[in-house]
Amino acid sequence: MSNLRERMMSQTAELRAAKDIPLEAHSEKPATPRTAPGMAAALASAQKRIAELEKGGASSELPVADIVPNPWQPRRVFNEAKLTELSESIREAGLIQPIVVRLAEAGYQIVAGERRWRAHKMIGKDTIKVVLAELSDADMAMLALVENVVRDDLTDYEISRSIRETEKEFPNRKRMAESLGISRSELYRYLAFAGLPEFVLRDLDSQPRLLGANAAEDVVSVLRDRDDQAIEIARALWSEVVAGELDQTKLAKAIKRGIESGGKAGVLSDRNIEKIFAGKNQAGSITKDAQGFTVKIKAGMLSQDKEREIRTLITKLFTEDD
Repeated sequence: MSNLRERMMSQTAELRAAKDIPLEAHSEKPATPRTAPGMAAALASAQKRIAELEKGGASSELPVADIVPNPWQPRRVFNEAKLTELSESIREAGLIQPIVVRLAEAGYQIVAGERRWRAHKMIGKDTIKVVLAELSDADMAMLALVENVVRDDLTDYEISRSIRETEKEFPNRKRMAESLGISRSELYRYLAFAGLPEFVLRDLDSQPRLLGANAAEDVVSVLRDRDDQAIEIARALWSEVVAGELDQTKLAKAIKRGIESGGKAGVLSDRNIEKIFAGKNQAGSITKDAQGFTVKIKAGMLSQDKEREIRTLITKLFTEDD
């Protein structure tokens, strides 16, 4: 993962939350304006705009079924536990803050409040309280990207997808990079995801944390102008990343080594891997390579007693006389 979110958070540390910005102050020109660069400035603007929309408009009820998510929403995976908690809160106390929607050709699109809308669907609510707003496609795209990057810790892949979907709203990539507050090289790093093989992208759709932007760019570089054999080598090694047996940061190097060896067995990753099973479920793996001998057990697979047994055995192995 890149450090984009960390930089964003530091740039916006002194900005007030939307709920703390007085509406009457929005039309006044501040005596000493604080303009944060790039995405931080976009976030400040988004905060003010959302505050105006949520507090300034008259609310009404709309059928839940008539509303669709923001088409530029970068988030592909939502935390089910948090959604369940929110839905139970709405079931007990009702919806306190209406969601914000706009009218588009496809129906009503969510501007802010997708989690509240999803929670309503979870508990079978037929209608939801909304505030109707007017926003352009460009406003919708930037609002979704900026708010999510800062608030929800998007993965590099999710940021990449959102940038791709937002790209058409900008005249060129230079302008887009400036609007996002990142360098063009960093923008191109996110865009590199689009050059990955289809089998990688399918897995990233459901598990977006499997690959970071730096590793994606390296893989695309290694596979550029390569033949089908190189793709098959990448497919075999990618399966190890998905299984947790190969670090994603080492994937490009492993693919390059496999290509240079002609795809010979045993050379692709230069390692021997033995899977450990608990019944039909994989509990971990034992890996032996040039760097060492590694036993990896998945979280939650060991009881405290079993963990103590393993620690005792390892200690005994290295304290016994030869």
